[in-house]
Amino acid sequence: MSGFSRREFFKRSLASGLAGGLAFTGPGKQASASKPQVGTVIDLTRCDGCREFKIPACVTACGRENRDRFPRPVEEIGDYWPQKKKEDWSDKKELTTRLTPYNWTFVQKVTVEHRGKSYALAVPRRCMHCDNPPCANLCPFSAQHKKPEGPVVIDTNLCLGGAKCRDVCPWGIPARQAGVGLYLKIAPKFAGGGVMYKCDLCYPRLQAGKKPACVEACPRQAILIGPLGEMRALARARARVIKGYIYGEKENGGTSTLYISPAPFTKIHTALEKQKASQPNPALPGFPGMPAEVGNYMDSVNGIALSMVAAPVAGAVAAGYAAYRTMKGDK
Repeated sequence: MSGFSRREFFKRSLASGLAGGLAFTGPGKQASASKPQVGTVIDLTRCDGCREFKIPACVTACGRENRDRFPRPVEEIGDYWPQKKKEDWSDKKELTTRLTPYNWTFVQKVTVEHRGKSYALAVPRRCMHCDNPPCANLCPFSAQHKKPEGPVVIDTNLCLGGAKCRDVCPWGIPARQAGVGLYLKIAPKFAGGGVMYKCDLCYPRLQAGKKPACVEACPRQAILIGPLGEMRALARARARVIKGYIYGEKENGGTSTLYISPAPFTKIHTALEKQKASQPNPALPGFPGMPAEVGNYMDSVNGIALSMVAAPVAGAVAAGYAAYRTMKGDK
């Protein structure tokens, strides 16, 4: 570690945390909110899962756009000490039918009955980018942030793969890859920890004034993006026209991602859960349901208590990592 030992890292982390922890506002907070937030609308009356393609266009575009940011783990990955297990998707890089560290969006296909009519629905899935994200607010390492533009972004240089973000996400979105990340530098014997990965709404593209890759690639304009207020108004108007339903407006306290469907999401969720149960290994993460009107963990007693504990710890780790980078000469 270039003369900067693990003991020194933790020592500086603790000292910095004690000095600044009380003033820390929480890992999910942003100092500036001057940039307008964006939102997306996913219209299930338009999406057909790209029947003409083997892989949906949004999935292909996402993979192509983010491939340079996918994890590159060490060859020999240790277990999650003291447990003899690890989450390693490096031999499943081509898998596009669920969320993985190498596949940040995918399309679920279900058929539901509603009002005497059968609907074959294709449902693009990825991070919902919540308004008040528990994943960011409760990350003990300050590795996740809600950006002013709206996306929830993981700092893969700081993430230690604890998976608290996935535990508090109603959809279990973040995916963990073992044998990669900061663990290898400060605690190599625990290299099974790894890093969490998920959609960041192509944040680098947003900063450059471009649309996310999935939006740009959709051949049927089933995924739209714009100012959050306008997208919410558009979703409500579209739902009225089709006498349909909206998902994401209230779930988890509100999200930046809004789905429109001609069938109730309670029925979609039931169909997705049945589909998941029929898979070879239903316990594997990365195949989310669509629970209706699920509450935000931050509003619970446990969530409030945990946020009070997480903030100073996150401040300490972030400060320690900053010291580490300074000692290495990184900018």
